[in-house]
Amino acid sequence: MTLDVEKIRGDFPILARTVSGKPLVYLDNGASAQKPQVVIDAITNAYSHEYANVHRGLHTLSNIATDKYEAVRGIIARFLGAPDEREIVLNSGTTEGINMVAYGWAMNNLVAGDEILLSVMEHHANIVPWHFLRERMGIVLKWVDVDAMGALDPQVVIDAMGPKVKLVAITQVSNVLGTKVDVKTICHAARARGIATLVDGSQGAVHMPVDVVDLGCDFYPITGHKLYGPSGSGAIYVRAERMAEMRPFMGGGDMIHEVSKDAVSYNDPPMMFEAGTPGIVQTIGFGVALDYMMGIGMANIAAHEDAISAYAASRLEGLNWLNVQGQTPDKAAIFSFTMDGAAHAHDISTILDKKGVAVRAGHHCAGPLMEHLGVTATCRASFGMYNTKAEVDVLIEALELAHDLFG
Repeated sequence: MTLDVEKIRGDFPILARTVSGKPLVYLDNGASAQKPQVVIDAITNAYSHEYANVHRGLHTLSNIATDKYEAVRGIIARFLGAPDEREIVLNSGTTEGINMVAYGWAMNNLVAGDEILLSVMEHHANIVPWHFLRERMGIVLKWVDVDAMGALDPQVVIDAMGPKVKLVAITQVSNVLGTKVDVKTICHAARARGIATLVDGSQGAVHMPVDVVDLGCDFYPITGHKLYGPSGSGAIYVRAERMAEMRPFMGGGDMIHEVSKDAVSYNDPPMMFEAGTPGIVQTIGFGVALDYMMGIGMANIAAHEDAISAYAASRLEGLNWLNVQGQTPDKAAIFSFTMDGAAHAHDISTILDKKGVAVRAGHHCAGPLMEHLGVTATCRASFGMYNTKAEVDVLIEALELAHDLFG
């Protein structure tokens, strides 16, 4: 099966609109992807005909909502290759998932002086929670750099796994450079040393098939809105052995078994880590989005995006006044760049928007990487399964216009 990009584009109603009188070229997928009609319909149907709170009612609507909500746990397990849906904790996205690991696992298993190993490419969501532990517990953050091409040699990470390292928290795909990290080699080396691993799957799960068992990771968080689903949805895979080492980090409904004035007992995992009324409709929509992606085939999506990435790299390479950050040959379809001259990333983005091209400008929640690269901000064009080579050409034309104006 090959990917029929025109058919897929027809599934996303927003792609038919114009911006500034130009056809929309949406290249901000790294921040958030657009939604297919089946997801929009699922959300509308849930609110219009089937909405009720989950887990707490015995009436018809509550049973329908609960069944649909809980079915998503199994969909996510299948999407990630998790052997047991009880290893899937539903949440609002990667940020909540990583904070859950920080407060539910690390705070109860690490002590002052223990080290958490990070790469300089990490998103702030995979940095700030560990800084909290540094400030409050005396945890030490240990860093590894990328090379001049933006690649991360797994051996560099392995060599940094000293006796005090208790957790390696690493991205699978850089949201700035598009660098693909050999997390499998890193995770297997860490497990052999008794070190826990968290792989940030926010970008990786979008661009390639994932099998968490094959990767050998302990924690793998994902975000729904980057996977063509609703905002406020997501999940984290937690290997059963690590889940047994965790304590709940938020208290409220659903995560309890019994509560009295003098004591509290907790629900079994994964419910133990799902306090309060969840994002019911968002999660239902997320499940529909993952089914949609699996129906197309993750291998097909990866092949299409790899072709787009190669074409975009070749076209951008022809612009000798454009500085693309990260030049690894097998990168994901994510390109961050600056322009020679006085043009700021925000100025470039504004000009591109006038041509209907949506890109992101700023530090991309990656302060340490910006410092490592020696820049304060970049423009980022990030592609998804519905993007085309023709849209790459529109991007190039818009960049040439920006260069003419600012160069």
